[in-house]
Amino acid sequence: MLRRMSVPLTVAAAAALLMPLTPAQADTAPRAARTPVIFVHGYNADPGVWGSLRDDFKASGYTDAELFSWGYDTGKSVNEVLSGRFAAYVEQVRAQSGAAKVDIVAHSFGSLVTRWYVKHGGGTGKVAHWASLAGPNHGTATAWACAAWSQACRDMTPGSYVQDGLAEGDETPGDVAYATWWSHCDEVINPDKSVLLDGATNNAAGCLKHNDLLGDDGVSQGVRNFIGG
Repeated sequence: MLRRMSVPLTVAAAAALLMPLTPAQADTAPRAARTPVIFVHGYNADPGVWGSLRDDFKASGYTDAELFSWGYDTGKSVNEVLSGRFAAYVEQVRAQSGAAKVDIVAHSFGSLVTRWYVKHGGGTGKVAHWASLAGPNHGTATAWACAAWSQACRDMTPGSYVQDGLAEGDETPGDVAYATWWSHCDEVINPDKSVLLDGATNNAAGCLKHNDLLGDDGVSQGVRNFIGG
């Protein structure tokens, strides 16, 4: 459903992003001065999509010890598999950085995985800021095109178990600061305003294609202002 967009990573760099930390490494790793940021890619993508935004964060003063990109199998279920795996990754980042909380920047399908963790996986006390770029937060009709063979697509369809579970009660629970970025030219999210959440700061990104939000200067500045605010 999504075209694949990636910035190549070296084998060593990709391994460093995804390899679990040993206790010794966690004890000796540099401590983050800022709240660490975890980037979570969307469906049929990989951590390389964050190259541009990571560079912008580094230009703003962040170090590699404060920036993390989670890679995962987008064919798995949000609620049954992925949110739990993401919860374990958050604990890994907290242990490595020494930080009590993390900030999350998610694109597309990654918004559902991370929202489920925050709402149903105990994340409200461990996440400071949550930012969603083009997330199908209330489902997207486009996902019906791949729902027959993809669990992720089924999770993204309007009225799915995942969508109902995320919509029930407070859409933006806890003391987490929530923000979304949406485009009225998004060819993947249908309707476009599915991205918006009650209780979040919802930002119109203008006329951008779905994956173009990842490299847009205005979106990048907005995300950095939100997380740094």
